[in-house]
Amino acid sequence: MILNYENPRLLVETGKIKTGTISWKTPSNIALVKYWGKHGNQLPRNPSISFTLNKAFTETTIEYIPKINSVYGVELDFYFEGERNEAFAQKIVQYFEKLTDIFPFINQFKFVIRSSNSFPHSAGIASSASAMAAIALCLCSMEFQFFGNLKNISEFRQKASYIARLGSGSAARSVFGYVSIWGQNSEVDAASDLFGIGYGLNVHDVFRTFHDDILIVSSEEKPVSSRAGHQLMEMNIFAKSRYEQANAHFRELLSAMRRGSLEIFMKIVENEALTLHALMMSSNPSYILMKPNTLIIIDLVRKFRKQTGLPVCFTLDAGPNIHLLYPDNIKDRVENFVETQLKQYCTNGLIIKDQVGEGPIQL
Repeated sequence: MILNYENPRLLVETGKIKTGTISWKTPSNIALVKYWGKHGNQLPRNPSISFTLNKAFTETTIEYIPKINSVYGVELDFYFEGERNEAFAQKIVQYFEKLTDIFPFINQFKFVIRSSNSFPHSAGIASSASAMAAIALCLCSMEFQFFGNLKNISEFRQKASYIARLGSGSAARSVFGYVSIWGQNSEVDAASDLFGIGYGLNVHDVFRTFHDDILIVSSEEKPVSSRAGHQLMEMNIFAKSRYEQANAHFRELLSAMRRGSLEIFMKIVENEALTLHALMMSSNPSYILMKPNTLIIIDLVRKFRKQTGLPVCFTLDAGPNIHLLYPDNIKDRVENFVETQLKQYCTNGLIIKDQVGEGPIQL
């Protein structure tokens, strides 16, 4: 599908320009089949599928103020957790500059953006996904408010996902609840590289009950950013095989989630997590993000699953922290396992207890 959202008519009439605010609360997500490697303008090398989280979210308020003068260009201030953040403000300026053909009204306002997270920095939660998705939703809300466009919720979410992707690839998936897909594939006709789609109603009920206990092994800043990691995939000798594997895993996982096959789900999800880190270790230059305690926890999770037969598994993002995934019907037994065996390997015993959620809400 080819989209062209550029619309020079999206300029607010002078008499209708006024100050206002838009706020969205937008969750992060955890990829099950990983997106690792991109091309073009934030396009994925392979399709991905994710759980949308619930308690790990970003709240963003955008205040838009009519410009006093007619100076062309993006003007904004950015505050994170109440503090002015000039470095991130410059990133958002660059992002908005890319969007002026899609939202020409950006040049008619000065913006004051205030953002905060429900989770600590460097917690192994994709903050760029929730942050950029929240901003994209705010901009689409402005389009609706000023021009009456995007009245259809599906059109609204699709455009928001498209806009979010331009800021952060994984943000394309945070626009939807429960389960999201991003990337063209042979299994889902509606899927696209340009935007994510919601898929929560197409999977077995059990997956909408899943918990995600995020075990904070390390809260240190990553030595290599995800952006740099994506770039290193271009020269990775295993890239071609990885993309073939990812497509195969996507098909198998989607089938398992439709049927409710927890055994296949766990096998693929863990394999995807370890493949992601193997790609980092085989890049040039190589790097290792897992810590000793990451490996200890992985070993304990696998032993616990073998001993009990319970459907609990792990995944990781591009970092050392473990996402422990399991359905709600075994919550009590898993929580006891986490408390008695795993918590001691977390930094200051820090565990963020989350679960699959319904997606963003406008505040």
